[in-house]
Amino acid sequence: MRGMMGRGPGGKPKNFGGTLRRLWGYIGGERKLLSLVLLFIVIDAGVTLLGPYLIGRSIDAMSPLGGGVDFSLLQILIIVLAAAYVTDAVLTFLQGWMVAGISQRIVASLRRTLFGKLQKLPVAYFDARSHGEVMSRLTNDIDNVSSTISQSTVQLMSGGITILGSLVMMIILSPILTLASLITVPIVFLLTRTITRRTKVLFKEQQNQLGMLNGHIEESISGMEVVKAFNHEDKAISDFEKVNQELFEVGLKAQIRSGFMMPMMNVINNIGFAAVAIVGGLLAVKSLITIGVIASFISYSRQFGRPLNDLANIYNLLQSGVAGAERVFEVLDEKEETADAADAKKLDQIAGEVEFNQVSFGYRPEIPILKNITFTAKPGSSTALVGPTGAGKTTIVNLLTRFYDVTGGSVRIDGTDIREYTRDSLRRSFGFVLQDTYLFSGTIKENIKYGKPEATDAEVREAAAMANADVFIRRLPEGYDTVLSENGGNLSQGQRQLLAIARVLLARPSILILDEATSSIDTRTELHIQDALLHMMQGRTTFIIAHRLNTIRDADTIMVIDHGEIIEQGSHEELMRQQGFYARMFDSQFKNLEHGAEVDASKPQEI
Repeated sequence: MRGMMGRGPGGKPKNFGGTLRRLWGYIGGERKLLSLVLLFIVIDAGVTLLGPYLIGRSIDAMSPLGGGVDFSLLQILIIVLAAAYVTDAVLTFLQGWMVAGISQRIVASLRRTLFGKLQKLPVAYFDARSHGEVMSRLTNDIDNVSSTISQSTVQLMSGGITILGSLVMMIILSPILTLASLITVPIVFLLTRTITRRTKVLFKEQQNQLGMLNGHIEESISGMEVVKAFNHEDKAISDFEKVNQELFEVGLKAQIRSGFMMPMMNVINNIGFAAVAIVGGLLAVKSLITIGVIASFISYSRQFGRPLNDLANIYNLLQSGVAGAERVFEVLDEKEETADAADAKKLDQIAGEVEFNQVSFGYRPEIPILKNITFTAKPGSSTALVGPTGAGKTTIVNLLTRFYDVTGGSVRIDGTDIREYTRDSLRRSFGFVLQDTYLFSGTIKENIKYGKPEATDAEVREAAAMANADVFIRRLPEGYDTVLSENGGNLSQGQRQLLAIARVLLARPSILILDEATSSIDTRTELHIQDALLHMMQGRTTFIIAHRLNTIRDADTIMVIDHGEIIEQGSHEELMRQQGFYARMFDSQFKNLEHGAEVDASKPQEI
């Protein structure tokens, strides 16, 4: 499983500052509201800075050294102080409410961008990665970014303003006490730098391990029937425990190391308070400052130190958020499918002639799959592709549909290189009935209409009847409005195949690709489906990938593929007369069928 996933764990963030700047590109769209939030923060900071000063004045107003308690002044100070605290509460609520909306809109935009990007990536990207790992980037990593934005935005802005404001008030009250309290700042800086340097690597590794865990879970759930059929429950649990343990270990390291921050910051702050208390006491003894000033200064010192603590913790949070953002941006930076040429034309009203001219291809350049494949399929003809597993049959179809582009030679439809057509119009010309069908969550009607959303209900029923699916659909409690579970899990494999065939029949494509289209259908139903497919194939160029050779005897041309080359081609009768590779495969299957067993032609036969 790990080999299928992108970058391995433990990768250090490539560009922390660059990722933050790029993330700001999404935040920047909320500039107006952020400006309003900043205004509230400035006002709130001013109100917060007023509190310690008022407390100090209140203490001095009650000091017997001043000639008695000044009740009038004390009353005014208490009223102003209460108003300041109420204002602070209101502004804090407004800030949180606005930032929550901002962060959710930003993350929704980022998630929308990422999902849109996934639609533009080539099939090769998904072939090389676990689906669960890709999903992890769309869910966990973006949620991580959301948490970082919502928790850190206000704290970063208010922390900076509070630190600056507190420092100014401390200098005004007592420059000497200010120097005493600032002795802890270099220690805070060194501590933050030391811890975050180690935690940022761990947070990135934690996200990678989480992606691996999601990939393993997705694979296990999707293949649960296979797991149970082979009694691999214990093996699945063991594999899960291994990946889960690795995530636990790296997560524990990240949390423990980042957790060092708060206790050590508290110790450092307490050292600062002790320094202020000692120096303040000496100054008060000498009557250089009042008790109220010391009280105010300690409050300002606390306000100055708390944002430093918060900023240190935010930096740890940023490490996790940036790790998630970087994984999201890795997907956004992936190379998309090659864009259509500027002069690309639409493929409309095609005759259906398909030509492969000296086509070579390899999923990896150093390992060729197809070698100089050349053939022509006439309009309306049927071409069957047979041969051992891995011979290149599916690869030919992938190149025809431009899921991959050829590395040598050309593929032409009606004499024009398919790279000169728009991908959208090219793929609309094909109809697929694959061995592994896929149905989407939704109603049966919606699934049949997937290739032709504008189809009427009558057209849907007609296509279902042609595919022999109408009978079983009508027997369902909700008929065509029956809601399917994920991938049609509440239907049999045969019923899912029938719906896939109905979907293609409704779309009425110009070129058909049938990959073991009746492999999951019982023999009786297969006869009906074969009639429907023959009706659908009339006048359409058809490519059939077949393992059961008796299903393609009527094909106009049968091509035998082996090791990426066409070793034989012709009609069934012609190939049987040659007594070559195909004839030996067919005879082997036929003899086994006589004995009640069928041999899969995808596997090399003894010849």
